[in-house]
Amino acid sequence: MPQPHDTGATGDDRWWGDYVNDWPDSAGVGSREELTRPGVQVFPAEPPGPGPAAPPPPASYPAPAPYAAPDSYAAPAPYAAPDSSAAPAPYAAAAPGSGPGSAGRGAPDPSPYGWSEIPVGEPGESFEPRPPTAALYRPDTVHDGWSTDLVTVRLASVRGYTHRFRGTPREDDVAVAVHAPSGTVVFAVADGVSAAEQSYLGAALACRGAVDDLLGQLDSGVPAVDWKHVVDSAAYQLVARVAGGREPTLADSETAERRYATTLVAGTVRAGEHGVLSVSLVQVGDSGAWLLDRGSGRYEPLVATKTTAGGPLISSKVSPLPRVPSPVRAVRRELTPGSVLLVGTDGFGDPLGDGHGAVGRLFHTHLRNPPPARGLAHLLDFSRETFDDDRTLLAVWPRHLLTWPDR
Repeated sequence: MPQPHDTGATGDDRWWGDYVNDWPDSAGVGSREELTRPGVQVFPAEPPGPGPAAPPPPASYPAPAPYAAPDSYAAPAPYAAPDSSAAPAPYAAAAPGSGPGSAGRGAPDPSPYGWSEIPVGEPGESFEPRPPTAALYRPDTVHDGWSTDLVTVRLASVRGYTHRFRGTPREDDVAVAVHAPSGTVVFAVADGVSAAEQSYLGAALACRGAVDDLLGQLDSGVPAVDWKHVVDSAAYQLVARVAGGREPTLADSETAERRYATTLVAGTVRAGEHGVLSVSLVQVGDSGAWLLDRGSGRYEPLVATKTTAGGPLISSKVSPLPRVPSPVRAVRRELTPGSVLLVGTDGFGDPLGDGHGAVGRLFHTHLRNPPPARGLAHLLDFSRETFDDDRTLLAVWPRHLLTWPDR
């Protein structure tokens, strides 16, 4: 959750002041998927074959030191309200009563930190979210951000307005890790299909299965990633969840599709020849990936999504895991100093469209350089009528574009 700013003015605070006072104001297109059964293979009951041999684990792991409780706990210092004069300027909303809804979306943000939703065109209604009811804890919003020597990473995943209103969990998920020996960033973004019973679990299982398989292949020193094995491994996580430790069957595959169906985009960012960054990724379903040109604001799609360049929404059908497409094809592109890699679910891709509307301008304006991680989460939580799906976005920049102070 976002935290109040310190009273000292930092580079972060200066960025935030610019960030909350410059929003575009129109346009977008969108819809949602449905679970279908196109002519592709249901994932087989057998687990994927062994990947490249990985180094053997150590013979033993040292036992952790026993927990030593402190003799006593000091009482926390009393809460000191921040100096309002040092807080960033609140979001400049329209005159009270000018927005739709009885809550008055046009009223000034009561928070001194400007955390209200960003209206894009006609915003949706404002309300207090209901708590999600799920078997596992699923926070409304997650965000993360860090840099390696080569790249800067930001990610955020926010619960959609429909799920907030109904008290249902966020169905998107994302996982990112660094393979330390090679400096390769591995990632996965997944969107649980709404028609599935527990798609939020499927999204989490697929992301972690894909990332774990990528790390294992890189550990083995393979010259090229086996992308079919990555997708098979992610799909098998869903089937194995149903089997519960026994040998999976074809019926388990069908049950996994009904319970845990999910899309997936998985990939890597690594330094190639002469230090040029390269992106490789695969897609199952309708989640997307784009290269954003930092200068022109053009969004170049790297995979097929529900929209075409310059065209309307053309399809709402997806072919999700545990179904595995045949063949599995990887996309490879360079990540130049003038571009940003974006990987996101259709909660971001649908309102983005071809990138020429207000949502495209909003993200181009604020993603030319890496924002604070919480800034991406706030940006992604924009409010636009009819676009109420969960939204997840991973963004990767070449490291030299990190302009605000390192911490």
